[in-house]
Amino acid sequence: MGAFEIGIVLPLAQFGPDRETARWADIRAMAIRAEEIGFDTIWTPDELLWQTEDGPPRGVWEGVAMAGAVAAVTSRTRVGTWVLSALHRNAGIIAKAAETLDEISGGRFIFGLGAGHVWPGQAHAFGLPEDNVFARFEESLQVIIPLLRGGHADFEGTWHAAHDLPQAPVGPRPNAIPILIGGNGPRGQRAAARHADIYSCYVEERAHVDEVAPRLVALDAICAEVGRDPATIARSVGVSVHPLEPAGVRPDVISGSAEAIADAVRTFREAGFTRLEMMVGPGTMAAFEALAPVVEQLRAD
Repeated sequence: MGAFEIGIVLPLAQFGPDRETARWADIRAMAIRAEEIGFDTIWTPDELLWQTEDGPPRGVWEGVAMAGAVAAVTSRTRVGTWVLSALHRNAGIIAKAAETLDEISGGRFIFGLGAGHVWPGQAHAFGLPEDNVFARFEESLQVIIPLLRGGHADFEGTWHAAHDLPQAPVGPRPNAIPILIGGNGPRGQRAAARHADIYSCYVEERAHVDEVAPRLVALDAICAEVGRDPATIARSVGVSVHPLEPAGVRPDVISGSAEAIADAVRTFREAGFTRLEMMVGPGTMAAFEALAPVVEQLRAD
């Protein structure tokens, strides 16, 4: 598979019409199996509560706590937050959480970070800010990046502050934890071009390169604008993959046989992505097992 990497996102949200819950015993087993299958990264999403129109709210396990637990029960595969919401937390504590997770994982952590979002009602339910979401994110980076790349932050902003703040203690990779910044729009791309090792986007409407390839063109243009060599930033795309469903059931999902899923993944690689992160449905061990032959085929390339 070369430089192309595949990650898998653990099912921390309740799923299905009955709001089935993956318990820690289930999540632990899936994380261990994902490492055995050979996924490059195991990701924990950072959501809180999904209030949708198709029934009662979907609860979600807290992602940072789960990332630490997954790091503790695995030994080889990288572990990451996909992506940690800057809207949910104090900026300095976000950097401390990233350092702590790198310590727990023994230097296997990938720090995925994004602005967060207010929908579908989760910000309001938790009393979180609902305005200036991306402006808050851009300001939070003025605390987070100095802490993670220089070990110190001193900043006073409208929403975030750090007063002569050291990054202490530090884990096994001081100033060198890989940073992934996610965002489908130009402001997220600009933040990634300035600060990240990996840029990440995700499929919204159609699980096809036609939807997401233009984002790589836009990223290259922004890299040129800010003076970043585009070859120095990895490119990740998140896609829902349902290996237990027939092909073509939903346009925003990759499904079908292992061969069909592997072929679909290859098209993203050929379009210039260096990583693909699978959001697996349903959140069951059977779905994880169905992805084993997909990874095996891609490893054989």
